[in-house]
Amino acid sequence: MAGSAGSGGGSARKRLMKEEDMTKVEFETSEEVDVTPTFDTMGLREDLLRGIYAYGFEKPSAIQQRAIKQIIKGRDVIAQSQSGTGKTATFSISVLQCLDIQVRETQALILAPTRELAVQIQKGLLALGDYMNVQCHACIGGTNVGEDIRKLDYGQHVVAGTPGRVFDMIRRRSLRTRAIKMLVLDEADEMLNKGFKEQIYDVYRYLPPATQVVLISATLPHEILEMTNKFMTDPIRILVKRDELTLEGIKQFFVAVEREEWKFDTLCDLYDTLTITQAVIFCNTKRKVDWLTEKMREANFTVSSMHGDMPQKERESIMKEFRSGASRVLISTDVWARGLDVPQVSLIINYDLPNNRELYIHRIGRSGRYGRKGVAINFVKNDDIRILRDIEQYYSTQIDEMPMNGECCP
Repeated sequence: MAGSAGSGGGSARKRLMKEEDMTKVEFETSEEVDVTPTFDTMGLREDLLRGIYAYGFEKPSAIQQRAIKQIIKGRDVIAQSQSGTGKTATFSISVLQCLDIQVRETQALILAPTRELAVQIQKGLLALGDYMNVQCHACIGGTNVGEDIRKLDYGQHVVAGTPGRVFDMIRRRSLRTRAIKMLVLDEADEMLNKGFKEQIYDVYRYLPPATQVVLISATLPHEILEMTNKFMTDPIRILVKRDELTLEGIKQFFVAVEREEWKFDTLCDLYDTLTITQAVIFCNTKRKVDWLTEKMREANFTVSSMHGDMPQKERESIMKEFRSGASRVLISTDVWARGLDVPQVSLIINYDLPNNRELYIHRIGRSGRYGRKGVAINFVKNDDIRILRDIEQYYSTQIDEMPMNGECCP
């Protein structure tokens, strides 16, 4: 309910919503939304900027360029945005900017449809807020209630959680809502699909009347518009379409490997090609990253590696080396796949095919940024063929078998 629109504005807003419901007009970005092209020009606090760059972000994504300043201004915001557009960092950065760290009370509440997403949001907030001494707790079902109560009593600046458990904690008076300034509803359509509507309304009733509301949703069905009508005042609307250009200019190949063990030999054969410019090799697990890094080094290949379990400072110095070109081959998990930009990267190797097809475009989209040419090579075991075909179909693209002479590469 941020903002101070008068009753006239409120009725006009309700009328507008009704019209939208009736005509299903295409959701468009509000005219007053400016684009802020860099994090430095967003007016963010120094310790937060430091956390953003340490995390590896360089340049804000389309939604970050449009939404962060609006949220920081205190406006209610509806963002129609799919996963993979940088939406989580958008509201996380905004939330962190608006906190008073001196006040050890919950000032922002983030609701998400799944436990996994809530935990992911919590980890992202802690990483981005690493230099701010921020306290953030994930309040999710299936965990110890006593532990939740203890953590909340200690004092948390931000709580991310699933609607059921969050409402339970509010009802028990363990989660005090008096200092809450912002409510974020992430993947709102998914929360409604999972039947959380009543619990979201229950939570909302306990929040201070002036609470700012930020709603993120891939789709905007009638129920979502109804919710925005009840919760929001004169919301700014931002539409971010999925990036459709990222596969242009990127040659994609696969190498058939019968067994997992053969991947390593294939990679060694390709090493000379990797170092022509710079390459990133993606694995699906942190353990695999560590194993492959060790194995490559044992075979006298120079590689660096990065994943989410590494201390922030170590990740920072690895990224610095890689950006400067001092290291040429980086082995990483998907922590590197979103929002980072190293212009020289022109080759991506998926040592493991990604666990979901959305990640594919984030990984290989790194190699052909700003219209530059790039190459992606996928190592594919027999039982991966189905996943590869699914990726081809999803992106309406073609992934050819790699020519034996290696002439595919930049």
